Amino acid sequence: MVNQMHALSPQDILDGRIDLPLLADGGTLDDPVVVLDLDGEFSEDVARAVSAKVLESDRVVLGRYTGRTPDAATRALSRALDSTVSTVSTENVREFVGVEDPDAELTSVLDRFHENPYASVVASQVLRLSENLSIPAALDVESLAYSTLLGTPDFKRWLDGRGPRPLPPPAPQEPVLIDRRDALLHITLNRPERRNAYGAQVRDGLVAALQIALLDPSVEKVLLDGAGPSFSAGGDLDEFGTTPDLAIAHLIRTRSGAARLMARLSDRIEVQVHGSCVGAGIEVPAFAADVRAHPDAVFRLPEISMGLIPGAGGTVSIPRRIGRWRSYHLFLSGAAINAERALEWGLIDSIASI
Repeated sequence: MVNQMHALSPQDILDGRIDLPLLADGGTLDDPVVVLDLDGEFSEDVARAVSAKVLESDRVVLGRYTGRTPDAATRALSRALDSTVSTVSTENVREFVGVEDPDAELTSVLDRFHENPYASVVASQVLRLSENLSIPAALDVESLAYSTLLGTPDFKRWLDGRGPRPLPPPAPQEPVLIDRRDALLHITLNRPERRNAYGAQVRDGLVAALQIALLDPSVEKVLLDGAGPSFSAGGDLDEFGTTPDLAIAHLIRTRSGAARLMARLSDRIEVQVHGSCVGAGIEVPAFAADVRAHPDAVFRLPEISMGLIPGAGGTVSIPRRIGRWRSYHLFLSGAAINAERALEWGLIDSIASI
């Protein structure tokens, strides 16, 4: 069961239980996450008052709901939270994540939160800040936060646990293939020996390919896929932490990355994903207007476990598809979801044997 010290009622919130400063003496986080029990009855006026308190607070507030279909007051309050786990079917309720055992799920995500509290808090802040920003501005917020987290002890601990590694070897073939046929531009990530890890060579090759479509209006459609058993296993872990200047790292992510181009070309892009789609392997595709997944596709966002947040555009592209609440749950839990759940949530647009 969830620790009752953290399972607050709406009245507890109104009584000021989350009003204390987030930081204790010495700058350490002081009780940065709480759970709000949404099972009791409360009016829409109470929901509005509690929502205002939550939105003023610096704490992460996770919801717990085990009732039937949530009423208007419960829905209204859940929108102010970071995420809510529930036993009810929530296909069309983006603020909720349906699970079999909400208490077990909350125990798990709270454990993960406390393992990397700075990344967990920053992920919440970034999702809330960027929710109504333009895509370029939201990408800047994500990247600045990411650079901040590169300097934290949590990320250093992950780096130390990974141990020193050499940089990835040069690609034995073109890391990104380009095939132009009439109005179709076909782009293929082509480092199957590294599961198409989104390292510098793949990133730069993808950006160069997308610029063709940006500069040539006769390209009516862009098809993006990946060679080998996986579309992309995400960022190349051997490259993490290798850029010595964090400001330059920010500019590389935002001005030399694929996210802005994917967003600008979104209406012309179809992405076909399969196998492991980890980190950047779903962050980048999610910008496209049409994402088609093979039935074997699996999606996961593990960055918080590394002391980071998604840094290839995922705090922007994914919430614009599934809402910030389910996005935060995916970030915090690090859980894998299959193609069926991804389709149910809107993370992908169709399932097909591609």
